Amino acid sequence: MRLHRLSVTAFGPFGATQEVDFDALSDAGLFLLHGPTGAGKTSVLDAVCYALYGAVPGARQSPGTSLRSDHAPAGTYTEVLLELTVGERRLEITRRPAQPRPKKRGGGFTTEKAQSWLREYDSGTGEWAALSRSHQEIGEEITQLVGMSREQFCQVVLLPQGDFARFLRADAEARGKLLGRLFDTRRFAAVEERLADLRRAAEQQVREGDERLLALAHRTAQVTGGAVVDERPGEPGLADAVLTQAAVARSEAREALDIADTAVSAAESRQAAARRALDLERDLAARQARYAETVRRREALESGRPERDRVQAVLDRSRKADLVAPALGLRADAERDHAAARTAREQSLGLLPAELADEGAEQLSARERRLTEELGGLESARRAERRAAEIARERADLDRHARADDDILQDAGGWLSGWESRRAELAARIEAAQEAAAHAEQLAGRLEPARRRLEAARRRDALAERTADAESRLTAARERRNEAHESWLDVKSRRLQGIAAELAAALTPGDPCQVCGSADHPAPARTGADHVDRATEDAAYAAFTHAEEDRTAAERDTAATAEAWAAAREEVREGSGPEPSVGELAAEVEELAVRHAEAHALAAQTHGARETLARAEREYESRVAAQRDAERRVAARTSQREALDREQTALDAEVARGRGASASVAEQASRLERNIAVLIEAAETVRAVELTARRLKEADGKLADTAFRAGFDTPDEAAAALLQDGEHRTLQHRLDAWQAEAAAVADRLAEPETRAAAEHPPADPDAAEAAHTAAERALREATSALAAVRERGAELAGLSRQADTEARRLGPLRAEYDRVARLAGLTAGTSAENERKMRLESYVLAARLEQVAAAATARLQRMSAGRYTLVHSDARSGGKRAGLGLHVVDAWTGNERDTATLSGGETFFASLSLALGLADVVTDEAGGVRLDTLFIDEGFGSLDDQTLDEVLDVLDSLRERDRSVGIVSHVADLRRRIPAQLEVVKERTGSAVRQKGAGA
Repeated sequence: MRLHRLSVTAFGPFGATQEVDFDALSDAGLFLLHGPTGAGKTSVLDAVCYALYGAVPGARQSPGTSLRSDHAPAGTYTEVLLELTVGERRLEITRRPAQPRPKKRGGGFTTEKAQSWLREYDSGTGEWAALSRSHQEIGEEITQLVGMSREQFCQVVLLPQGDFARFLRADAEARGKLLGRLFDTRRFAAVEERLADLRRAAEQQVREGDERLLALAHRTAQVTGGAVVDERPGEPGLADAVLTQAAVARSEAREALDIADTAVSAAESRQAAARRALDLERDLAARQARYAETVRRREALESGRPERDRVQAVLDRSRKADLVAPALGLRADAERDHAAARTAREQSLGLLPAELADEGAEQLSARERRLTEELGGLESARRAERRAAEIARERADLDRHARADDDILQDAGGWLSGWESRRAELAARIEAAQEAAAHAEQLAGRLEPARRRLEAARRRDALAERTADAESRLTAARERRNEAHESWLDVKSRRLQGIAAELAAALTPGDPCQVCGSADHPAPARTGADHVDRATEDAAYAAFTHAEEDRTAAERDTAATAEAWAAAREEVREGSGPEPSVGELAAEVEELAVRHAEAHALAAQTHGARETLARAEREYESRVAAQRDAERRVAARTSQREALDREQTALDAEVARGRGASASVAEQASRLERNIAVLIEAAETVRAVELTARRLKEADGKLADTAFRAGFDTPDEAAAALLQDGEHRTLQHRLDAWQAEAAAVADRLAEPETRAAAEHPPADPDAAEAAHTAAERALREATSALAAVRERGAELAGLSRQADTEARRLGPLRAEYDRVARLAGLTAGTSAENERKMRLESYVLAARLEQVAAAATARLQRMSAGRYTLVHSDARSGGKRAGLGLHVVDAWTGNERDTATLSGGETFFASLSLALGLADVVTDEAGGVRLDTLFIDEGFGSLDDQTLDEVLDVLDSLRERDRSVGIVSHVADLRRRIPAQLEVVKERTGSAVRQKGAGA
């Protein structure tokens, strides 16, 4: 990477634009950057870093600090432009930080966002091509090309000697932090943490597995009643102890199971024998009881034999009487029918006239036929009478409809007479409402602007007072700022006049001067009466800064208030006329609101008026149509009434002929129908009496013949022998039961087993039952014992399987834990295998430090005339861990000692060599990007002339590798030794740069 050109504007101490031509400085190979303290030498390096990474090094980028120069005019942008070549590409980077700028409209300031530009030079066309304006894209592109982060760049390109001097004297932990930032070894620290996490996780899994095994061992001891294993979780022999305990418990359980099984078999045999004896004794007792019961039943049958013979005789006579039962039933039916027919005849003859009471069936039928013929002749008269009733109803309907139509015609005539005037009135209401709607819309368009103007007038009056107050505060703030500025400039000028005396006061005999580097101080300056120290200047500058901030805030407040006041006045003003007051605008708004409310209320009646007119028009059409329909119906009813009158006359004559002496034809027909029905019923009852008398006589003859053949002397004797169905079934069931009981008793007495059981002594089933109960109780106890042994064995087998499963699962976990714990201890430096107790990150950094020491030794030997060599040491110091030790070997004495023992000058060229060596190693680490421009900051005042020459020779030798080195120093002798110079001059209007020497 080679720098070509740097341009800074309003950056840091530089108020105006300053240009630095690095190509001209690089031609000399070695150039000097010098200037008074506070002039801005470091700001040149800050500008390079800001252009590349958008941030300045270290604490100078802390929150609250600003990169903008206090000397810059208000309209000048803070900007840094850097032109460089990196990776064979020539680029131009331009950056502007976030900064305040004056507002384009009105007063005050606004903050403009940070901006970045990246361009690349095209050698073919000779023009610059824009690449990006994105902060993120530019940052990623530059970081990728340079190959270093901002922290690495500040350590490698901008070599701060003070940091490396502290590095030489620092302990291993402090060196580790610096090297870790430069070489980014966070991934190795992450590996250490990851292995530690894996070790803790594996240890937890192993401990959990051991606890599960120990819990299984406790459960096994509870089941067997034995002792628990002595090993604890984490001990290697726990798994084997638990498995051994489980195996012993399983063996003891199998032996107990065999013993319990044998006891159950013996108990089962004894129970089976007792059961067989009990069954035999119960069978004998049952057969003996059966025989005794059969004997008792036989004696009961013999005592009931007379009753059985009587029932048998009754059933025999009943079976004979059953042969006569049909004839008895037939005769009873004939007698019942004949009695019913006689009763019906007496009732029907009682309805006839006295002269017809003795008539026969034929005479009654003939008279019924004559009345039927007379009834048939009345049908036409009945139809005429029904039609006459219908005509009467139709006339009533016509009269009712006529009255309704008269009402309709009268109502319609009255309503239609006022229609035209009502229609005109409704139309006028609609027109007035429409005009009011248009007027309300016009007033609404005027009301809202009037309200806005009223609100703006109120804001205008309030802002007028605030504007006057803000202008007063701004005037006072400006006066305070000018006074503070003049006071600060005066104090600063007085301090600069006596700065030599202030520097002389810090001199110590034997120590080098900060300005010239000499250890002799023959005539140090003395302070005058009006000398001002740094604290007074800082207090004056702080007062000026505070006053400047107050002025800026007052300007922003005044501009914002004035802008709001002008906007309010512009909103109040209507045209080019005068500005109205708040009272005038309030009166105008009130008047418009009242008029708008009245017009809006009237306009709201538009829809109702239209609906009323529409309903009235619909009612008008309905009434006109009803009037026409009523008139048509009146005309039609007149002709209909005449036709009904003619039909009524003809019907009246027909009805008079048919009704005779009755009041109506219907009454005459009803009388004939009743007489016909009475005659028909009387004829039928007379015929029924004659028929039933003949059937009763036939049934009497048949019954007498049937009773004689059945063996009965008279029909009454046969009827007395008959039994009801229920009584017959009851007697038959009793007889069947006697016969079945006799057969069962005979069969049971004939059984050989029953007779043999009667010959044996009486059975004793209770004794056999007691023996069987005792045998069953013994079997249950043996079975329960066997079940308990089996359950205990099953539980022990399950616990054993679980223990075996846990042990097999724990094996790989324990192996994994041993492997991870070994790796974690090795990388953390706590393992016995790690003899130097060196962490992994420290080991990597030690390798990097060894490379840096080798690269630095090549320059240190030249600077020290071959006396000193830097070597890396991984030895432990006290109780601290090894790995980051740095020693220097003195060739004159042959001794190796710590770098903290070097003198001031020796420390300088040792730290310079270390910085240059570190630059080479970091460059290689970053991908081999060539760094053609380096800066070295301070430290040269501690060298004598010979050592200074040797150091400059080493730096000048860098030109052999086509590098340029910029030295930042106050040493006056360097201005004589190095012709190419970049001087930073401090002025009241801001610092400036002046380029001298080669190419200038």
